[in-house]
Amino acid sequence: MSITTIIILCLVGFAASFLDSIAGGGGLLTVPALMAAGLPPHLTLGTNKFSATNASFTSTLTFLKSKKIHIPLIKYILPFSFLGAVLGVTAVLQINEQYLRIIILALLIFVALNTLFNKNVGTENDFQGVTTKTIIIGSIIAFTIGFYDGFFGPGTGSILLYAFIRFFKFNFTIGTANARILNFTSNITSLILFAYHGRIVYSVGIPMALSMILGAFIGTRMAIKHGGKIIKPIFVTMSLAIVVKLFIDTI
Repeated sequence: MSITTIIILCLVGFAASFLDSIAGGGGLLTVPALMAAGLPPHLTLGTNKFSATNASFTSTLTFLKSKKIHIPLIKYILPFSFLGAVLGVTAVLQINEQYLRIIILALLIFVALNTLFNKNVGTENDFQGVTTKTIIIGSIIAFTIGFYDGFFGPGTGSILLYAFIRFFKFNFTIGTANARILNFTSNITSLILFAYHGRIVYSVGIPMALSMILGAFIGTRMAIKHGGKIIKPIFVTMSLAIVVKLFIDTI
């Protein structure tokens, strides 16, 4: 792969991680870019997961330092994200991807439109505290979306963000922070399995990871500073973009 191609991939990676750290959907840019550069699908997924995990770690660490992650809730549901991702990667060769694509397509349409037309969603932090009910709901969400991320991936961050602002009544900033740490958990779990099976091209993944770390840092700082004013429009845009991409792939 030429130096020019790697530079272009790094620029795409920067933009993708900037957007992903705010509202999810970065894979919408990086996966097609890696495939266009000539990587076969299995190496594209592994290399993308390597780069995205590094960026996700940067976002998670920044949100942790800013104290935006709700640790009392996350500590209970984080293991379910890990478990879901393990099962998702394990099942990836045994389930027809087309069925899952259709389900996610319908879900993302609902998520994007509901957020767009509901002016109050995500504007205030109205979380009522950790209860048995919130732990159960959170565990189900973490496991289900963790499985999806390990199996397929596109839209994971966006769906997690929506879940946190809709079911737990977090605002966009807190919702993004909590979505990011769950997304990082499922990412690194999938990454370990991809690495074990030799599905990562490090000569491409490492430079992309460096550019994506920078993009994630800048994007996270903007999310913390501007909150819902910047997160909501990017979230809706990325959700609809993923819908279009999945629809095109499906037909």
